[in-house]
Amino acid sequence: MIAECDRTDWRSAVDLAVLGRWMDRRGLGDGPIEDAAPIGGGTQNILLRFSRGEEHYVLRRPPIHKRAESDEVMRREMRVLAGLQKTSVPHPALIAGESDEKILGSAFYLMRPVDGFNPGEGLPPQATTAMWQKALGDALIDDLFALGAVPIDAIGLGDLSHRDGWLERQVPRWRRLLDGYARSPGWTGTDALPSVDPICAWLEGNRPDTFRPGLVHGDYHLGNVLCRPDRPEIAAIVDWELATIGDPLLDLGWLLATWPEGDHPAIIDVRPWSGFPSAGDLRERYLSASGRSAVDAHWFAVLACFKLAVLLEGTHARACAGQASVRTGDRLHRHAMDLLARASHAIQPGVHNGF
Repeated sequence: MIAECDRTDWRSAVDLAVLGRWMDRRGLGDGPIEDAAPIGGGTQNILLRFSRGEEHYVLRRPPIHKRAESDEVMRREMRVLAGLQKTSVPHPALIAGESDEKILGSAFYLMRPVDGFNPGEGLPPQATTAMWQKALGDALIDDLFALGAVPIDAIGLGDLSHRDGWLERQVPRWRRLLDGYARSPGWTGTDALPSVDPICAWLEGNRPDTFRPGLVHGDYHLGNVLCRPDRPEIAAIVDWELATIGDPLLDLGWLLATWPEGDHPAIIDVRPWSGFPSAGDLRERYLSASGRSAVDAHWFAVLACFKLAVLLEGTHARACAGQASVRTGDRLHRHAMDLLARASHAIQPGVHNGF
């Protein structure tokens, strides 16, 4: 997720001796765990890379200061990654998982390391050319379409979440979450956010007539992919903690909402930005492959701006209450304001492709 990192020392979250004994019981290598080191990035979860014998592993678990749903999120991720093994969608390969919180203090799982770079952490020289960036942009859309087209029932993920009333639940759910930030002492409140009421009213009044259920990543953007170092392709889509059953157009809207366009600042800062497709090109490539409606895609882009703004504003609310970095909270508040401004512009009469 696009949020503040948890800076807790991983050693207080992962007992390597306990982990080694757990791996012994699973038949996963032998000998001591070596070269353990955290993997950086924007995630709040703990990612630890290590080796055992001849094999290399990545462990993923919640931070020490877990949220109420942290363990269930881990279990959900395990289930999604297990299902994706039956598809062509690029993802980290699941090795084994543990649902019992008593082992390491939380649910956790092991996956294979991915040979790839995260665009949000810097581009290697080969990825700075216009040709590479155009191809990477196209690959983002092609893999997103593949994700939305996976047969969710056939891969055992059809009951990952409730489908009934999904469209109708979206705006009320996220508006309740936003209003709930009022419980954070010092939060500036919805009065300081532009156009929340008109955006919600427009979304409710222009809701699509049809819902096409599919697997949704929930946080699809350039910071949540690893790209192959040898050619402009996606090596893996990562951070599946928001995965659910929903309309795949939401992932397209999310990508467009995070994409730099015009005067809107990049939420995922990728430099140099010399050849990536425009947001309009991304949208048209997806719609051409999927046959979906441009009108529906526009609605989902507005919804994505609103939902992401609510998520980012949550960090600002925690910062106001002294529970998160003030610097990070202020930065994400500015992004939330920009996202609401983009949504506000997009709902004006006559604007049909505001992204």
